[in-house]
Amino acid sequence: MTRYLGLDLGSVTCGVSESDTGFIAHTVETIRFKPDDYNTAMDKVLEIVAKKKPDIIVIGYPLMLNDDEGPKAQLCREFGEVLEQESGVKVVLQDERFSTAESESILLEADMSRKKRKKKIDQMAAVTILQRYLDSHQQ
Repeated sequence: MTRYLGLDLGSVTCGVSESDTGFIAHTVETIRFKPDDYNTAMDKVLEIVAKKKPDIIVIGYPLMLNDDEGPKAQLCREFGEVLEQESGVKVVLQDERFSTAESESILLEADMSRKKRKKKIDQMAAVTILQRYLDSHQQ
């Protein structure tokens, strides 16, 4: 069975999700790092990859509304290229537009406090990104 890892890369956090069934994504953790310290982020992601042993890594790809690739999307693409090279695991990009807003809505519906939402939002966004990928690749 194919194992998946999902990432929502931000400027100080990286939400991580996984799926070992290929049907349902769930939270793993939130990696925290100093602003724009993507080397530390990469090291921490590689540790998770070594532990979880995914077959495919799905990274959120924050395209602009007109489908152009802005600086953040370029950064995510480049992070994915390095991650694939370093880990030897296939990396795919998944359109992540509105994933954080969708995740915030889910957490609000769950009546989660603002403090708890802040801790969980990156993981939930990673779940949303990975779940979109899984849903679009169902056989």
